[in-house]
Amino acid sequence: MIRPTRVFAGALLAGALVLAGCADDSVASHMDSMESGSAESTSTSDSEDAAFNDADVAFAQGMIPHHQQAIEMAQMAESRAEDSRVLDLASRIEAAQQPEIDTLTGWLEEWGAEDSGMEGMDHGGMDHGGMDHGGGMMSEEDMNALMAASGAEFDRLFLEQMIEHHTGAVEMAVTESAEGQNTDAIAMAETIRDTQNAEIAEMRQLLTELGG
Repeated sequence: MIRPTRVFAGALLAGALVLAGCADDSVASHMDSMESGSAESTSTSDSEDAAFNDADVAFAQGMIPHHQQAIEMAQMAESRAEDSRVLDLASRIEAAQQPEIDTLTGWLEEWGAEDSGMEGMDHGGMDHGGMDHGGGMMSEEDMNALMAASGAEFDRLFLEQMIEHHTGAVEMAVTESAEGQNTDAIAMAETIRDTQNAEIAEMRQLLTELGG
């Protein structure tokens, strides 16, 4: 004869096992839901980071030739500048802008957009003298004048031209920050804006000290 207490104890044990199984299923289901939600959130975040619009493409296509010209100007300083501060500035400009060109070029490839390069950009009157060009780009005459200069004359002309050039880049960066969509492109634009504004202030001070 089975005692009632043993039957009762067995029933309790069976019930506990059933409840435990239900609890395990509930926890597992909850964990699966959390993992699924986390994966979806990560996917959405990645998708947002990769998104881009026409402003992002225009920024990259415009900034590449702009940077290329700044590097060309900076490289002239190696054999023509007289003041060590001008040489240092030119070196910093070249070091900062070449990696940005590489990054911008990679974005255009990812976006399936054409890399216009120096040939594809509207230089705002590259066949005219003076520095009032679209995006602060120098004209062919400006570049020839810089190439022909040396010593103190080069230092002064380089600073005047690079201030104008940087001002154009800052304007392009501000436009990207306001109208762009790609988070990485906007971050670069903000870096360009801050860095080149600081360099503009530095160059103006240097130009004053050089009597320009």
